[in-house]
Amino acid sequence: MDRLQSIETFVRVAQTQSFAEAARQLRVANSVVTTRVKQLEEFLGAPLFHRSTRVVRLSDMGQAFLRDCTELVGRANDIVDQMRDARGTPSGTLRVHALTGMVLGRFATLLREFQTNYPDIHLELIVSDAVADPVKAGVDCALQIFPAASQELVSRPLFPVRRLLCATPAYLEAHGTPATPRELHRHKLGLYSGYPTRDRWTFHHNGEQTTIYLAAALLTNSVHLLREYALEHAGIVCLPTLVAGDAIARGDLRVVLAEHQLSSFSLSAVYAGTSRNALKLRLFIEHIATRFTRVPPWDATLIERGMIPAELIEFSRSSG
Repeated sequence: MDRLQSIETFVRVAQTQSFAEAARQLRVANSVVTTRVKQLEEFLGAPLFHRSTRVVRLSDMGQAFLRDCTELVGRANDIVDQMRDARGTPSGTLRVHALTGMVLGRFATLLREFQTNYPDIHLELIVSDAVADPVKAGVDCALQIFPAASQELVSRPLFPVRRLLCATPAYLEAHGTPATPRELHRHKLGLYSGYPTRDRWTFHHNGEQTTIYLAAALLTNSVHLLREYALEHAGIVCLPTLVAGDAIARGDLRVVLAEHQLSSFSLSAVYAGTSRNALKLRLFIEHIATRFTRVPPWDATLIERGMIPAELIEFSRSSG
């Protein structure tokens, strides 16, 4: 029995809560995963999992064993990566899940530059608006604005994602420009469905907060569709500056309620501390972090022109 290999398999089954998913991620047959876990259980003299046709959960022994095993696997991967780093030739495949609205229009240049620097690293980029647990999804990292799904995951903030309300000048001329958040109730709204506060929106103005519930004429998980909806003069939409910045700078969209700020999220890289590709992942995350600063370029342009405030109000669960 290869003990380290069996321990890594045990950790993967525990994280995914599935023998089949662990096999898929490890690229081995289901029977191989079953055999490795069985051999480890025989060596320890106790079951690591309670199994049924639908549920795989840790036994008391498995729960006690998991933390040390997770640290061991992570350390082993670090050692291997350090050896590769010494050779100066990182290689292999790095799998990344990213939110559609966060990468379209902004990340192609970044990816090209990364692959120029590390030509032997192959990227698999899954673009989706679904929230992903990187372990269960079988990816090395998820680029997302949502909190990590569990405490076992690491979350590295990369840059702020500011949100604002905007509409075309033609729409505002036809329907009026709201002066307060409550006046939004008189307008057709296009809203993103994935924010954790859902229908509750908190606006910050002169140190005070106003929380209201907004109903959308268009509710969608696509911020790019919301931008197109706004450009059709259909209503007022809430967009991240990452998506709306260029249209606002050109004058195609106009900021609404600029003095009543919405909180900002962070785009974060969420990953397991036991990543099999720790070196490649670290290089990828550092590449993103060095390209985007606390004030990313699409925000810097709007701030310089006085279209949005320079201060940043960060999302908190208490206020939204």
